[in-house]
Amino acid sequence: MISDVLIIGGGVIGLSIARELHKRGVRRITVADRGALGREASYAAAGMLAPNAECDRIDEFHEFCTASAKLYPRLASELLAETGINIELDRTGTLYLAFTDEDVAALNDRYEWTCSAGLEISKLSADEARSLEPLISEQVREGLLFPNDWQVENRRLVAALRRYAEIAGVSIREHTEVKDLIIDAGRIVGAKTNVGQIFAETTVIATGAWTSLIKIGGMPTNLNIKPIRGQMLGYQADPGSIRHVAYTRRGYLVPRADGRILAGATVEDVGFEKDTTAEGTAALRSIAGEIAPIVAKTGITEKWAGLRPFAPDALPVIGRIAGYEGLMIATAHYRNGILLAPATARIMATAVLDNSFEFNKAFSPNRFYAAGSAAR
Repeated sequence: MISDVLIIGGGVIGLSIARELHKRGVRRITVADRGALGREASYAAAGMLAPNAECDRIDEFHEFCTASAKLYPRLASELLAETGINIELDRTGTLYLAFTDEDVAALNDRYEWTCSAGLEISKLSADEARSLEPLISEQVREGLLFPNDWQVENRRLVAALRRYAEIAGVSIREHTEVKDLIIDAGRIVGAKTNVGQIFAETTVIATGAWTSLIKIGGMPTNLNIKPIRGQMLGYQADPGSIRHVAYTRRGYLVPRADGRILAGATVEDVGFEKDTTAEGTAALRSIAGEIAPIVAKTGITEKWAGLRPFAPDALPVIGRIAGYEGLMIATAHYRNGILLAPATARIMATAVLDNSFEFNKAFSPNRFYAAGSAAR
């Protein structure tokens, strides 16, 4: 059977694209993943939806992040109705905290550009920050409250997207590693995998940190997407003991509804090495202790790491790869894969169904090639 669309990569981006395509009437969809669906960066993430805390200025990327965040209330409601899974969208807001002179200067810069852009924000004294979150360290100097920076339980999100795919009859091919795409007269017609060939009218690469390992007709894509390791720690506290995401320039704490508190995250250029390290654990404990000392004094319940996909200019790679018909890509979301999943899915579904549609050139894969040249 030839699929209408083959999506290579079963993380939150690939699964979101599959859902959006199905909702728009595409029925023959295959999702292939080198491992189990959603068990890489999507599983390891903290689930923050934080365009204002994560971005440093108002630009096209900030606009993209903001637009995607606004899709989450509807997405959460629809997924609950479609699958029965609550993705735990939490709209309490994010606290951005300052503990040093340098932090205060950065906080004031962020406050000024956020206000100048007309975005909703509140500036907090140390006492006001601690009144919102009493467990925050007494060493806090100032804070910002971003009411429109939220969070979602990313593992539940992946579970809901997978469940939707199962209900919708999407063909799921786990432990199916794609190493080369099949090209015929300049058109991509499918993929060679470790368990045989898969043919499709349109192929979408959504393989995250592993994107650069995929070849086209035996040749590299030269996109140079590399993995950046992020280590995380998990703590257990009483539910509701911390309510807001607490963010600093060095890291963050993310509270979950069940009382888990996530501490993250390291940023390490170490290739495809996913192990946690003593150094990473120590750094994360220090971050947790700086924000909320009582958290760092509790026992660590979980350690894990994920590999974020990073492009040379730190921007997502979304769109058609010039020179190849039937080939699209959605990768390099780096620290914002969960946040950008719903907007990316809409863009990719539109591009699949409307051959004339072109997304923002700032995110096009073709920015990495000389003007007028093809990937090949």
